[in-house]
Amino acid sequence: MGADNLDNSEYLIEVKNLTKKFKVYNDKGKTLKEKMLFWKRNSYTNRLVLDNISFSIKKGEAVGLIGHNGCGKSTTLKLLTKIMYPSSGTVIVKGKVSALIELGAGFHPDMSGRENIYINASIFGLTKKQIDKKIDDIIEFSELREFIDNPVRTYSSGMYMRLAFAVAINVEAEILFIDEILAVGDVSFQEKCFNKLVEIRDAGTTIVIVSHSLGQIESICGRSIWIDGGKIRMDGKPSEVHEKYLEYMHSR
Repeated sequence: MGADNLDNSEYLIEVKNLTKKFKVYNDKGKTLKEKMLFWKRNSYTNRLVLDNISFSIKKGEAVGLIGHNGCGKSTTLKLLTKIMYPSSGTVIVKGKVSALIELGAGFHPDMSGRENIYINASIFGLTKKQIDKKIDDIIEFSELREFIDNPVRTYSSGMYMRLAFAVAINVEAEILFIDEILAVGDVSFQEKCFNKLVEIRDAGTTIVIVSHSLGQIESICGRSIWIDGGKIRMDGKPSEVHEKYLEYMHSR
């Protein structure tokens, strides 16, 4: 994934006045005939998902994005990875990026796990020669050696997660984005993933995680950003932010 230049080397991520709107159609016709006959159905309203938010993340920081469903946290992550683009404002990301945004995204169902490792790792910028050196480590971490040459359409959701995570943490990225993917899989593999995240965080990788599991965020991150109604409601130490967030959620 591409990255932009950032003058201040202390920060790898800088978000300024970020706004994102989506068009919500009231009653959009499915066929051309319906669209022509009932053109008024094509009217839409703009749904404001993110409302002029700003934040910066330093090199080596691990940050959690929290908030209730629909608050804008996953949209924020997709804007950081440039899966989406802002309606207004700027998103600057400096460094090599790896991302676990949607389970199985980028996998070809009819190709084997091994073939998909090459595809995914190349998307993250590795050459074939670099992947050749890392493929045994990726397969070993995924614990899928027995199934690695089977088509991934035969994989369970947990196996998808194992393979996707194994690739993402082995491409030696400077920034890792994760969206709820660690909720999938058995407890022992989740623990293995957490330990690996702590290891790469301590090695200087910048990590941004979207999760409803506040305990997971507190075990990995030194900072939480609470997004509510498209705005940043609180930004600070996870234990303090999460206490206020839980009070707010209980009051609802």
